[in-house]
This record gives sequence, structure tokens and C-alpha cells, in this order.
Amino acid sequence: MGLDEVSQKPHERLAAWLAEDMAAVNGLIRERMASKHAPRIPEVTAHLVEAGGKRLRPLLTLAAARLCGYEGPYHIHLAATVEFIHTATLLHDDVVDESHRRRGKPTANLLWDNKSSVLVGDYLFARSFQLMVETGSLRVMDILANASATISEGEVLQLTAAQDLRTTEDIYLQVVRGKTAALFAAATEVGGVVAGVPEAQVEALHAYGDALGIAFQIVDDLLDYGGVDAQIGKNTGDDFRERKLTLPVIKAVALADAEERAFWQRVIEKGDQREGDLEQAHAIMSRHGAMEAARQDALRWVAVAREALGQLPEHPLREMLHDLADFVVERIA
Repeated sequence: MGLDEVSQKPHERLAAWLAEDMAAVNGLIRERMASKHAPRIPEVTAHLVEAGGKRLRPLLTLAAARLCGYEGPYHIHLAATVEFIHTATLLHDDVVDESHRRRGKPTANLLWDNKSSVLVGDYLFARSFQLMVETGSLRVMDILANASATISEGEVLQLTAAQDLRTTEDIYLQVVRGKTAALFAAATEVGGVVAGVPEAQVEALHAYGDALGIAFQIVDDLLDYGGVDAQIGKNTGDDFRERKLTLPVIKAVALADAEERAFWQRVIEKGDQREGDLEQAHAIMSRHGAMEAARQDALRWVAVAREALGQLPEHPLREMLHDLADFVVERIA
């Protein structure tokens, strides 16, 4: 391994290894996001698809398929499907959250309007199902259709749970499994299914994606309180301002005294936020060790992901997936 490879991050090594496949995925995405009758569809889609994201989810599909010895061509369709589903959910999420920035750029709902974002998101969901059908695999369609339903279910659950101090860690995990981990797990699982590997390996790929997705979301929630805006294109404290009960807050609420609980009720449940409240929230979480406890949870999920990889064939891609799991938590080390 050369010095350049050593210095690359795991997702960058994955992208380099799978560059040819990823080029085919990008070509298919550009082809299928076109619309003869509604030019706004490719305008809105291109704004988000070409905004410089890591394309981690389609990379996971390609990596899983190639790791399992698949030679194509349908891993390309599935990777594009996964990216379309992800992009559709982002368009919808930004409307729901009334977001103005995504990956450091203005959101589609800000540049166009909410109606365009929702309807283009719907179009991408429809395109994703067209791509699934082309694989000719009912099982692949079942996995991705279930993932799409689970994502929506997770988002709706978050609406009711995000500002309720009675929300437990179990409910949080259910939300995260819906809105984030479901697509990670489906992305890896369908790679094994299309490759026709034994059921134990398909299950291992699902377990890897599920655990990786949970760890990824916990870390994302921690980063929101960590002042790393330059890295993730997201204002520090956005979750707090949007009154979202993420894992470190849930842990702090569970340990709160009467004064602290009154603070959380004011800023989260009632939405009465004042100057200095974000700093106070951070101080309370630090006082109870909530940030470190959430980090330890993320580490445990990474260990689950690494263990699942042991069921899969030895391959350079397996090592990259192993390193990717480690990298998720290295962001908050």
C-alpha cells in the first residue's frame, strides 16, 4: 500500500477501488433523473445529487456485491436505486425540518419551494422502484420496498418523539433504525442477494449495514454539539434549535435533577430558547457524561459491524469496510 492510500480515508479508498462501477452509477443516475416534460425535476435533483456528498450508501451496495464476487450488471442499478431513495428522503427532510443548508449549500426548498422539493422527492422514489424492477429480483424489491417504508415510519415516529421528554433510548434506536440504518442495511444486503451468496452472508451484510448506520447516526448527533461545522456543512446546534431529542440529550434528561429537567422542558418541549441555552445544554450533558456515554454506544455498534464482517470472504473490500466502521467513530475520538 502506497503513502497515498495510507493517507486516504476509508470511504475514499472504497471510492477509488470502485471508481469504474461508481462512474457507471453516476451515469445511470444522470440518465434516470431526466424528465422530458418537467425540467424542474433534473434541476432540483442535480442540485442535491451533485452537491459533493460521499455517495456512501451506493458505495456500500457496490462493495457488498463485489466482495461477494458479483460481476454485474445489476449492482449498478441497485446502487443508483439506493442513492435515489436517499436523495428523495433528503429533499423531504429539508422541507419537514425547514432547513436552509445542506452540505454547505442552500437547500432545494430554499432555492425553489417546498412543493418542488416534495414532488421531486416523490419522483425519485418512483424512479427508484423502476430501477428495482429491472433487476428482476422479487427479493431485492422486497428488501428495498421495506426499507423505504421503514424510513418513512422512522421519520413519522421522530415527529412525535423528538420533543417529548418521555422518549427513551429504545424509542431513539427505533427512530434511528428507521431514518438512517434501514437504508444502510438494505444497501449492503441487496449486494449480497444479487450476488447469490449463502443466506448467512446475506444476514451478515444486513447486520453490518444496520450497525454501521446506527453508529453513523449517533456520531452525527454528537457532532451536532461538537462544533465541527466546517467538516459536515451543518451548523453546530441545529438539532438543539430544532428541538430534537437525540441520544446525548436523552441520556442527560434521564439523569437530570429538577432544575435541569425544567430547563429541558423549556427549551425542548416548549421551544422557549434563549441566548446561552445551547451552551447550558452542552454543560449539562458534559456534567452527566452523556456525550461520552453516547460515544461508547457508537463504539459498541461499530464492534457489532466489525464482527459481522467475519462471516464474509477475505477480500481487500472487506478490510475497507472494517476500516470504514472504525472511521465512523474516529470522527469524535
